[in-house]
Amino acid sequence: MTYLETVSYYFPEFLKSLKETGVMLSIATIIGGIFGLVLGLIIYLSRKSGPSSHPFLYQISSGYVNVVRSFPFLLLVVTVIPISRLLFGTAFGAFAASFPLCLVAIAIYARLVEQVLLDVPKAVSDLADSLGCSTYQFIRYFLLVEARSGLVLALTSMLISLVSYSTVMGVVGGGGIGDFAIRYGYQRYEYSVMYSAIVVMIILVGCLQSLGTRLAKRIDKRK
Repeated sequence: MTYLETVSYYFPEFLKSLKETGVMLSIATIIGGIFGLVLGLIIYLSRKSGPSSHPFLYQISSGYVNVVRSFPFLLLVVTVIPISRLLFGTAFGAFAASFPLCLVAIAIYARLVEQVLLDVPKAVSDLADSLGCSTYQFIRYFLLVEARSGLVLALTSMLISLVSYSTVMGVVGGGGIGDFAIRYGYQRYEYSVMYSAIVVMIILVGCLQSLGTRLAKRIDKRK
């Protein structure tokens, strides 16, 4: 078959895999964005020199991030299969496969959030203190406002990392573009299919990065 015939033949399966990737990334991005932001704030606030220093809370929060980020992802996916089966009733499918992605997303974004918040000028904290702001007011009206552009870029970086992680979810029947490229491209010696899937992923990452960068520039208050 010609290249166009081959691509047309596998196109329905490609659309299915694209949908599976979208489901996994959407769930992991939402969960990772929310809980990663909260965890990053806890790490920032509870550190030794933080506004609300709490060594034990810092060790627990930072320890989770360090363990998950250093854990080989493929082994993590296999390790949490019993938990996925308990939560979803199955260890297969895009929804179940999103669970390990969520764990990684939370850890990645939490660390990135911490780094972004550490770059906020100390003058912002000093201003909040001089105004007698509570911790909540400091976070809501000063810290997050000052760091919002960096937080968007951090979220973009997290999402791009998840695109890479999602390519191995075929191991637990999660499907996705990566699984499509391996099963229908590499294993069947249809290299045109495999390379086409890779090009699509590269374009996807480029679009996500461009969108995140433009959004971050738009909301940057330091212009």
